[in-house]
Amino acid sequence: MANRYEWVEEFIVFEQPIGRQIPLPQDKNFVGTRLTNQIAHYFFIALLLVFVLIFFRLFYLQIIKGREYRAAAEGNRQKIIQIFAERGLIFDANGAQLTKNIPNFYLALVPQELPRDLQKREILIEKLSGLINQNKEEIRQKIKEYGSYSHKSVVIQEDLDYDTALSILIASSDLPGIEIQRGSKRLYYNYNSNSVWDVATSTPYSLSLLLGYIGKLNQSDLASLYNQGYLASDNIGKVGIEKSYEKELRGKYGKKRVEVDAGGKERATLAEEAPISGEHVYLTIDVSLQKKLEDLISVVLKNNEKKRASGIVLDPNTGGILAIVNLPAFDNNDFSGGINPEVYKNYLEDENKPLFNRAISGLFPSGSVIKPAIAYAALQEGIITNQTTFLSVGGIQVGDWFFPDWLAGGHGLTDVKKSLASSVNTFYYYIGGGYKDFVGLGVDLIGKYLKYFGFGQKLGIDLLGEKSGLVPSREWKVATTGERWYVGDTYNLSIGQGGLLVTPLQISSLTAVIANGGTLFQPHLLNYFENPLTKKQEKFIPKKINSYSFTDKYLFTVKAGMTDCVKYGSCRRLASLPFSVAGKTGTAQWNKNKSNHAWFTSFAPVDEPEIVVTILVEEGGEGGSIAAPIAYEFYKWWWGYKKRNF
Repeated sequence: MANRYEWVEEFIVFEQPIGRQIPLPQDKNFVGTRLTNQIAHYFFIALLLVFVLIFFRLFYLQIIKGREYRAAAEGNRQKIIQIFAERGLIFDANGAQLTKNIPNFYLALVPQELPRDLQKREILIEKLSGLINQNKEEIRQKIKEYGSYSHKSVVIQEDLDYDTALSILIASSDLPGIEIQRGSKRLYYNYNSNSVWDVATSTPYSLSLLLGYIGKLNQSDLASLYNQGYLASDNIGKVGIEKSYEKELRGKYGKKRVEVDAGGKERATLAEEAPISGEHVYLTIDVSLQKKLEDLISVVLKNNEKKRASGIVLDPNTGGILAIVNLPAFDNNDFSGGINPEVYKNYLEDENKPLFNRAISGLFPSGSVIKPAIAYAALQEGIITNQTTFLSVGGIQVGDWFFPDWLAGGHGLTDVKKSLASSVNTFYYYIGGGYKDFVGLGVDLIGKYLKYFGFGQKLGIDLLGEKSGLVPSREWKVATTGERWYVGDTYNLSIGQGGLLVTPLQISSLTAVIANGGTLFQPHLLNYFENPLTKKQEKFIPKKINSYSFTDKYLFTVKAGMTDCVKYGSCRRLASLPFSVAGKTGTAQWNKNKSNHAWFTSFAPVDEPEIVVTILVEEGGEGGSIAAPIAYEFYKWWWGYKKRNF
């Protein structure tokens, strides 16, 4: 019989008597869980590390990065908007207002607030293109170009009138990232129209190159100026005074913190910091002198079928520019609010270069207007005295080369004063390059003195684009032509020909040095800055360019020769004026197939000089026949203007 307990799982029951402990059997087949002290220790350390990591992560997020994330969070509902500062105005020396700011509107977008979904963004661009009638690709390109400035406004269209701006604002109310912003449009004084601020006419005037204009920042500008507070939507001075004094005219932007909705639209203003207007700039320019000189030059150009000329009126006692005319010119109101591409193309393609400031950037052979500097150098170096004379018989012969006087048959015996009065080339051949037994200055000394008078260097006028010109030397000729310097080169240099290149501004400064007794001033247009609120003024202090000491008696001799030019020489057209004038004519050859450039430079009154007048008519022919008459008419008008106003 089978054991009746076979089907029962084997087990043992132990009975434990009271008060007696019986050990449990050690059965290796027993199933259980053992938690040792070592495992518990490891578990505790792991748990502690987790809590430490969580703590430091919270510390990093809340304390170290808390401000940043808080700002980002606030940025979802708040936005800082720059408040544009009113640009400072520009005035002439008598307080005539030359610029004006008028309110305008422009369309802008904020890349950060555009839809991230490319399909939705494309729909927005398409709607925007229809609203402003602008090519979609142009809008895409602007977003791409300025995308790195994602939180800043990018201008899509400028100079919107009120009705257009309002209609776009209504139509774009459901378009995220699209804004209509208020700005300011710059207008410029146009004295050729019936009303000072009538800009309906596009008649160009010479004040445009002087004042310049403002325009939107390009990518290069923005990259360099962004850290200085400039925005992608900003205007900046491009040329002229607007460029030179951008920092002072710009002012300081204000800030407005606003609450925005999910689409980035402004809902409420939370805080505001007012902007500070730019400073007013007062110039040395007298707009009445500017207008008169331009009118006179324009008439002469028209009557003589000439196209290009420049004129400068300078205060010899300070270096202040009273008038600076460049013709042809352009209308800087064409650039206000963005220039029409076709108009800009016409300016660029005009062979007479109306955008070119020929008075400070044009390089021309000087002709005889350089002779006062050569005469002074010869006197100073003891090459000649007041009594030294040479016989002018129509020129000099050197080997196979003949160097002529402008007057066939010559001028007879000539001293230094007569050489200036009648512009006798032979005299300058002698004192410049020497002849036979007479030793002249030579190219090195001529170059040295020309640099004393400001040639071959920038004079530092407060306009961009000034050129330094060229004073030729032995080294220059070898480097440019591979030939050595000959005496004939010195002869040409002595009469303002050859490689010598000067600007009208440099000729004006030479004349000013002779007029004021030896001071080479830095020419300037700035008179003073004025704070528009406090009216506090910051005057410009005239600056001397070099410390070379000119000798009075030699300058007096040169001045006397230029005075004789008016009394009986090539400048005698001005002899009938009711005050004394000293002058020098010049006729500069530059192209054998084209007419010579016509120069005239002068100062008045001789005893107490107040103004320097320099005229250049390009391809005008003889300086005495076309340039000097302009100066004569200007002086005649100026004398009456002075008596009426001063």
